Amino acid sequence: MGVSRIGLLYLANIMRIVPKKSAGILMYRQKTGQIQVLLAHPGGPFWKNKDAGAWTIPKGEIGDEEALAAAKREFFEETGFQVDGEFIPLKAIVQKNGKLVQAWAVKGDLDVSQVKSNEFELQWPPRSGKRMMVPEIDRAEWFSVEDAVEKINPAQAALVRELESKLKG
Repeated sequence: MGVSRIGLLYLANIMRIVPKKSAGILMYRQKTGQIQVLLAHPGGPFWKNKDAGAWTIPKGEIGDEEALAAAKREFFEETGFQVDGEFIPLKAIVQKNGKLVQAWAVKGDLDVSQVKSNEFELQWPPRSGKRMMVPEIDRAEWFSVEDAVEKINPAQAALVRELESKLKG
């Protein structure tokens, strides 16, 4: 039994109406009176030479779990570090690709040289049939608020600004 053209159009509409949902953690610390935030750089050949606008908070898709639980799980999967503390809810943002991102800020500190991300299989180059394992993130770094706003995915900059406002207010 095939799917009709109308059925496919209906499914395409649903896919646009119901965005993918992700949850993430924006870890922060205060060093010499300045707020710093932890950002992750995506792994893989596509992201290798990209910098400004490429960085992200550690985040991932929400499974059959509460959003905060998904955010904590994704933080661990992408950094190798468990995260705990007082979680500050941030306003959800929508990225250019339509993905809805729920995020929480939490105070913490970790040694970025010890970050160890999980890996996933990627076909590269696209449609080549060649497969390779790549880390979800290839590195993490601490950034000042101003530098973070330059480096992070543009839609996620609002999360950094909101955190700054909450900490200063």
